[in-house]
Amino acid sequence: MAPTVPSAAKSASPSQPSGKSEVADLKQQLRQLAGSRAPDADDQRRDVFKRVISCMTAGIDVSAAFGEMVLCSATSDVVTKKMCYLYVGAHARAHPDLALLTINFLQRDCRDQDPTIRGLALRSLCSLRVPNLVEYLVTPLATGLKDPSSYVRMIAAVGAAKLYHISATACIDADLPASLKALMLSDPDAQVVANCLHALQEIWSQEAANSEAAAREIETLYSKPVVFYLLNKIKEFSEWAQCLVLELASKFLPSDNNEIFDIMNLLEDRLQHANGAVVLSTIKVFLHLTMSMTDVHQQVYERIKAPLLTLVGAGSPEQSYSVLCHLHLLVMRAPMLFSSDYKSFYCQYSDPSYVKKLKLEMLTAIANESNTYEIVTELCEYAGNVDVPIARESIRAVGKIALQQYDVNAIVDRLLQFLEMDKDYVTAETLVLVKDLLRKYPQWSHDCIAVVGNISSKNIQEPKGKAALIWMLGEYSQDMHDAPYVLESLVENWDEEHSPEVRLHLLTAVMKCFFKRPPETQKALGATLAAGLSDTHQDVHDRALFYYRLLQYDPAVAERVVNPPKQAVSVFADTQSSEMKDRIFDEFNSLSVVYQKPSYMFTDKEHRGPFEYSEDLTNLAVGAEAQENVISAQRYQENDNDLLLSTSDKEDNGTRASNGSVASTYNAPSDLVGSSLISSQAPAETSLINTSGPTYSSQSNFSLDDLLGLGLNESPAPPPQPTLTLNSKPVLDPGTFQKKWGQLALALTQECSLSPQGAASLMNPQSLIRHMQSNYIQCIASGGQPPNYKFFFYAQKDGATAFFLVECIVNTASAKAQLKIKADDGTAAEAFSTLFQSALSKFGLS
Repeated sequence: MAPTVPSAAKSASPSQPSGKSEVADLKQQLRQLAGSRAPDADDQRRDVFKRVISCMTAGIDVSAAFGEMVLCSATSDVVTKKMCYLYVGAHARAHPDLALLTINFLQRDCRDQDPTIRGLALRSLCSLRVPNLVEYLVTPLATGLKDPSSYVRMIAAVGAAKLYHISATACIDADLPASLKALMLSDPDAQVVANCLHALQEIWSQEAANSEAAAREIETLYSKPVVFYLLNKIKEFSEWAQCLVLELASKFLPSDNNEIFDIMNLLEDRLQHANGAVVLSTIKVFLHLTMSMTDVHQQVYERIKAPLLTLVGAGSPEQSYSVLCHLHLLVMRAPMLFSSDYKSFYCQYSDPSYVKKLKLEMLTAIANESNTYEIVTELCEYAGNVDVPIARESIRAVGKIALQQYDVNAIVDRLLQFLEMDKDYVTAETLVLVKDLLRKYPQWSHDCIAVVGNISSKNIQEPKGKAALIWMLGEYSQDMHDAPYVLESLVENWDEEHSPEVRLHLLTAVMKCFFKRPPETQKALGATLAAGLSDTHQDVHDRALFYYRLLQYDPAVAERVVNPPKQAVSVFADTQSSEMKDRIFDEFNSLSVVYQKPSYMFTDKEHRGPFEYSEDLTNLAVGAEAQENVISAQRYQENDNDLLLSTSDKEDNGTRASNGSVASTYNAPSDLVGSSLISSQAPAETSLINTSGPTYSSQSNFSLDDLLGLGLNESPAPPPQPTLTLNSKPVLDPGTFQKKWGQLALALTQECSLSPQGAASLMNPQSLIRHMQSNYIQCIASGGQPPNYKFFFYAQKDGATAFFLVECIVNTASAKAQLKIKADDGTAAEAFSTLFQSALSKFGLS
């Protein structure tokens, strides 16, 4: 029997080469062509080079052919040269030992008669980025800056910046910045001047941190002779170079108003440029130069309006979106500026969704008494849009305009008409807006409730819409005849409701309804509390337990807490602070405007990655190894203090860990989840006589037993915690602080939240230090960069020598603070932690 022949390996497709055989074949062909003088040798080299580049593009390692590629580089064909340079630049950093083979032929090409080859060779030589080959770059660069060809000088200017990034010392020692500066001020070619300016800015901006001379050189770039020299030549520059010069001009500090007007006259025609980047750069110069001139600044707004509106209507959707973002920023500062041009922001059918959404925000921002009717009429048309997200945004825009107190009567009527549309998302969004309107305009409750009362909760599927309806059922249950019964049906379907937001609103609504219509809501209240206490969601469970304890303590107090007198909301919170908006305005014509956040929030490495501080007070440093101190915006915030459980419950359910967290899970009181709670039998009225329980208000003639149909024994209220008073003038030197910090054991480790205003105010860390000092808590050391800051605080117990030491790490992005507390008196650590967190939570609110 003949032996079985092994199956041949599947050959690779010529169009998709793979494997060592293909690379070996290419090497062999390159060797044959290296010294060939055949007439068609250049064409054959070009074909083989194309195959090598194709393999490289496909991800195949062709570095084995490095030597052969270098041997074949001796050709006058520019296309072949380009492919060879591309290959060399791609493999030089990964194979620095092989990169040395390219130096000779690249230096030879830098002296070629053809300026195109000289420029390509110089660019490839600077693109090797191999530190060991720096010595071979200096001479070609210095020669290239003096080359008679502007193309070579242009490449040499950029190559100087590349050399600085490879070896800053070599670049400075060769005095290349001085050569670049001289070339920038004397070269007749505009592109060479622009490249020199860019290279100088890049070199000196990084060198200024270590050299005063570099800092002075940067100041010379912003001097009047340089700025006016470049502005006078601005028409000769390319669009990219014009933006570079305009960015330089925006940082120029004029000595008087005449210089401001001279610059504006020079740049007047740039506002009509076809390129949007040039127009925005020019606008930035105008706005920054006139910040101190109020009347002229307002005239600048009027002048830039037409160019911006032209850019919105012309060009690509991406350009329109970018310009609209800048327009939105300007409207926030001057709302009346575009109030008469509101029709320019009407949505077009062909607009992408992201442009439509931004236009809706613009219409909301520019609405006033004169144009509200027309804008709201247009927005109502969008409510039936086939694009559901845009329809939602249009309804929200109508509500925002109503909250601005413009033509409220007509807008409320329009919103109530939305409720008649047979679309779930329209109904849900409208209910949320009606809820907000009732919070600000309670006088409209009668008209709104008459329409809302006809809506069935079964027809609303979205959690936010259902939560808004439930809020109105509880808040206005006295005016809605079926409110208790609707709430009762929702409680019966508690297990089918998956949204914690809806369950939380349902708990509160039933409590409010109970105090307004007790007989009809009594049964629903008991079932709601029982369902809430057995809920797996922590917030729902905690609120149900809080309501239960509150009713157990005093129903009159519970009514004052849950159902206080209604107060109209005058102003809804803004998502961005004024400081944040000013900072974004300072970064006009950048991605900060598009992202609507300062640049450090999406560029700084510290903001994106782990952040750690040293324990040594004298070395507040950034680290990247340990992550135990890193505060994440998505980190789950645990409850450190159980303020709802009584002392006996805490002892039964678990012990408190050393870091202040409760080790056990919550359990519903056994007497509340029994069958008597959900029994359909009417509760027997009994009088509450319990000498050990709290004394109820005389206004309350019913007990928790009567409310829920239970026979419960009242437990005494826990004794109040003793208050802690701090010394107003504590004294502790840094040496003693550091010694105590190393000796004392860690008493508490907790995490708390800051208000959004407090997080925004931390752009100036001194404001937090002053705020804590007003609460008798002193700062002994601080450090860090946005968004992470670290503070060391100390305080002293009044009338004693005991000190409290705190390490506070704040992350402004997540508005969270991580605390480590050490104390001479460990028994007072909890009280001090409460006091410290209370002071921290008030930061930025005053």
